[in-house]
Amino acid sequence: MIEDTKEDKSQKIVNKKITVFSVLFIVCIIILVFLIFNVFQMINCKECLENSVLAFAEKNEKVIFNIDKTTLFSSADTKNKTSSVTNFTIENLYQFTDIALYINNNSTELTEENTLKSLSISNIQFLKMPEIGQASLYYKNLNDFAKGSIEEANKIEEQLNFEVSSEDQLSFDTPAIYNNCASPIVLSYVNENIKTDYTFTDSSVPITYDGSLLRRLEIPLESLNASISFDVYITNNLDQKFKTTVYLDIPLQSKDRTSVNK
Repeated sequence: MIEDTKEDKSQKIVNKKITVFSVLFIVCIIILVFLIFNVFQMINCKECLENSVLAFAEKNEKVIFNIDKTTLFSSADTKNKTSSVTNFTIENLYQFTDIALYINNNSTELTEENTLKSLSISNIQFLKMPEIGQASLYYKNLNDFAKGSIEEANKIEEQLNFEVSSEDQLSFDTPAIYNNCASPIVLSYVNENIKTDYTFTDSSVPITYDGSLLRRLEIPLESLNASISFDVYITNNLDQKFKTTVYLDIPLQSKDRTSVNK
């Protein structure tokens, strides 16, 4: 058996070192390539995100539609059951808040961009339910705003679609709005059955059909507190789509907080 000389042993050690170094070098190159690839991927994703955000910002730089005014009117009314000379019975005491949302199309000149093609309301959420009664949201005829009328056919179940019209005269018996935003969106929050089958025995005091009914029947206003939200969807005549979410706390008192809204 021939033994390795010192020179052979030294050469083998050198070869091993070269092999280990080569392997480590290759591994380092692979890691470096992987890191560079990831960095480029991150830079590319960042640029794509920035470009998409800039593109979105450019498209939304100009406000086409916005709700610039909201009018609320709160009161109470009843559905009557029986009446006589000595007493009076109500079937359903309800509190209602009529809501008028005014859309601003931000231009005196009408174009396909700032006129309505379609409008709808959906995703109705009762963020805070009243402690007593049964709350619902209704479409309301513009001509009946601030009147205690309830049309069961106008109760909104899931979605409300408006007829959009450019006619000079428009009937608001069914959901409708002018395409130039000249008329508001009118809805009514109604809380029914706050008091049922209640008889007034004191006929000497006349019944006033407004918010004073709540005081007369000793209904705590705190028990009627409610909040709602819903989405408004708009499509203009360029088929561009817009959406906003409306949040409303139902008002039950006048601004000075001394009386119930009439």
